[in-house]
Amino acid sequence: MDQLNIEGTDSTPKIHLDKKSGKFEIAGRSFPEESRSFYAPLFDWLEEYAQNPNEETFFEFKLEYFNSSSSLIILEILNLLDDIYKKDKKVTISWNHLDIDEDMMEAGEEYSELVSLPFEYKALKENEF
Repeated sequence: MDQLNIEGTDSTPKIHLDKKSGKFEIAGRSFPEESRSFYAPLFDWLEEYAQNPNEETFFEFKLEYFNSSSSLIILEILNLLDDIYKKDKKVTISWNHLDIDEDMMEAGEEYSELVSLPFEYKALKENEF
């Protein structure tokens, strides 16, 4: 399984998924015109990864903003990761947000209530984002 690297733009996040290094990250802003088609390669990659996941998966969300269609996509990603977690694999979600962005922190908390995955929350300064 190869890496998946998608460069971010003003309206789409950077996506980096790498089974070998164990680095899984979505970062930036997410309001693509066609969310489903933009995220299709990520779902293809994750579904293949779920067939033979690492013993530990650390998935980092570092989003400044996302729209409602991206919100549904994030939940689908978390549900796929939850399926891996339920197969006795260690999966941790790192939910990063700007320290002044309470809405993004609350979004992470709401997602955590919808899945059984453990969440870690990190409040970052703007220069760390």
